[in-house]
Amino acid sequence: MTNERRTFLKTAAAAIATSRFPILGANDRVQMGVVGLGGRGNDHIDFYNEIPDCRIAAVCDVNQAARERAVARINKAKGYNPSQFDDMRKLFESKEIDAVSLPLPNHWHALATVWACQAGKDVYVEKPASHNIFESRQMVAAAQKYKRMVQVGSQSRTIPHKVKAIQMLHEGAIGKVFGARALCFRRRFSIGRTPDEPVPAGIDWDRFLGPAQLKPFSKNKFDYNWHWFWDTGNGDIGNQGVHEMDIALWGLGRTTWPKQVISTGGKYIWQDDQETPNTQNASFQWDDCEMTFEVRNLPTPPEGLVEMRGPNYVGNIFFGDLGFLVVDARGFKIYKSAAGNFVGARGAGAGSRERYELVTEEKANNDDTVPHMKNFVAAVKSRNSAALSAGIEIGARSAAFCHLANVAYRAGRPLKLDANGRFIGDAEANAMQTRDYRAPYIVPEI
Repeated sequence: MTNERRTFLKTAAAAIATSRFPILGANDRVQMGVVGLGGRGNDHIDFYNEIPDCRIAAVCDVNQAARERAVARINKAKGYNPSQFDDMRKLFESKEIDAVSLPLPNHWHALATVWACQAGKDVYVEKPASHNIFESRQMVAAAQKYKRMVQVGSQSRTIPHKVKAIQMLHEGAIGKVFGARALCFRRRFSIGRTPDEPVPAGIDWDRFLGPAQLKPFSKNKFDYNWHWFWDTGNGDIGNQGVHEMDIALWGLGRTTWPKQVISTGGKYIWQDDQETPNTQNASFQWDDCEMTFEVRNLPTPPEGLVEMRGPNYVGNIFFGDLGFLVVDARGFKIYKSAAGNFVGARGAGAGSRERYELVTEEKANNDDTVPHMKNFVAAVKSRNSAALSAGIEIGARSAAFCHLANVAYRAGRPLKLDANGRFIGDAEANAMQTRDYRAPYIVPEI
């Protein structure tokens, strides 16, 4: 191909892209499409309705009743009816849409994001960014190739007290950090068993399953409980836990793969349809630090100085050579260690014991998801991906670490990794970095 030919093609492609997807001006409202209208989808509708620079122009879901409820919700709040779609690809093709928000089941996050990027749409995708490690890689590649703004719903990156806590951690508030402990103690209950049955009227079960293998419909595989099946979810480490995984990696400043991952646990007590564990422990090792993660959906006691809130505790503890930092939804606390000198029989210091003093405390405010979405909308208008609080590189990495833990759990053995995130000498574990996709719902390799 001649240089003139290459120049022509590049110029033509740029002209087509500019004419089809004009850059928004400072006073233009971002026309948003919301895909996935379950419980979190309703939250997205309410949140975007609070943002003056945004207008929900279209909604999409495989469930007709969910679409009708979403339209009524928007009409009641804003006085107009958005367009309706039963196929996200048709919504992505609409020239009226600038960006899309994807509160979808986990197994749809990657393919929907890739399709949207290919169609020239910017994307807000819920956590976890991906359903497996291969998808994390492909989502980053798609955002880069098509020059799209892709924000992941890891809203901790925009919450002021969490931003400040991590900043202080990086500035040496507890000295040299050598470890992090992420906790996801969420009391849940058995989902029981539900039989296979005919697909209810108004639900497109084929499109709901999408990349997953075709299986009979049952109530437990639909609605919220899809989280607890490997085909569609990632268990609680990839549900609530991915937030804490993200904070742990953020605080440790880790952007490289660990040398080893170990994960144990099981589904205890419950006799039901759930496939994912209700108790899980994972450990990630680097040369100079360790990160641990605990998931428990059964009764859990308080953890030392960490205060419980009802039956739940979700948060992070960072350990340094001068003390430790605790951060959660209520705020953060910094404790410094102070040795109490008690002279024992063997001389000074032999009987010393350590005590901890609270030296810094900051309470949380009420800001949560709306500021994170405002950050996304602002980036859509500015075209500055560096301004995203949780761009796809961040969200995909945090999701990938949840997947590392799940692969090690399912493999039932410690796994060693190389610098590229591949398991060393373990073909079975490497096969679990991706999945068997069902045509035509295939996340592309290129």
